[in-house]
Amino acid sequence: MPDLSIARCRRSAIRSLRALFLEELNAQFRYEATHLRRWATSYLVRLDRRPIGYGSIRHYDGNRGTVFDFYLLPPFRSHALDALRAVIREADADVLECQSNDRFFASLVPQLAGEVSIDTILFAPAQSNRLSSDGAFRRRRRADRVFEHTAEPVGDFVIEASGEVVATGGFLLHYNEPYADLFMEVRPDARRSGYGSFLIQELITECYLAGRVPAARTGIDNIASQRTLTRGGLRECGRMLRASIK
Repeated sequence: MPDLSIARCRRSAIRSLRALFLEELNAQFRYEATHLRRWATSYLVRLDRRPIGYGSIRHYDGNRGTVFDFYLLPPFRSHALDALRAVIREADADVLECQSNDRFFASLVPQLAGEVSIDTILFAPAQSNRLSSDGAFRRRRRADRVFEHTAEPVGDFVIEASGEVVATGGFLLHYNEPYADLFMEVRPDARRSGYGSFLIQELITECYLAGRVPAARTGIDNIASQRTLTRGGLRECGRMLRASIK
């Protein structure tokens, strides 16, 4: 019988395995900051004393523990269910969460969990729609009078129309390289005028010029945001799956 073992480990112990996971995913990993900010507890998976994978848990969402990152080297994936069950037992986890575009982990969730819920849609670059606007895209200046933001931080870029800032946006860099996360907010009285989509389109360009690949996410119920991102030149590439463990 193969000897499958699970042991809590430091982040450095899974660094090379995580590099292989991110290369295989080939997309933005939503919870990369959970690792970078040391909010994760990780477990090394060994088979006959050889490291073959890992599982990572987060504890700040009101549950006993959420397995949000799980990876095994491809030659050993016949042991996937046993390994994931062992990580769950060792960590006393009660929730699984993953991206649908993480095909390996996503394929295991329905086998170990109950009803799967979706709360977030993930976006990746698509073909540009070549939008134009009566607003001007530029970098934000120190002297700009910026409207009060209620959902997103004030971005480094703005849309100016009739001499006023009607939208701001930017991109966050605490995701796995080379990906960055786009964000923006439009002044309430300037919404439904195309400024948001035009801003996203221009932010995509700035993101590439900065050496990053643009990505974004929004809530499953936020239809307006989904349309803005799609018109701005992004496409749906995945969804966040979440389920309680049986």
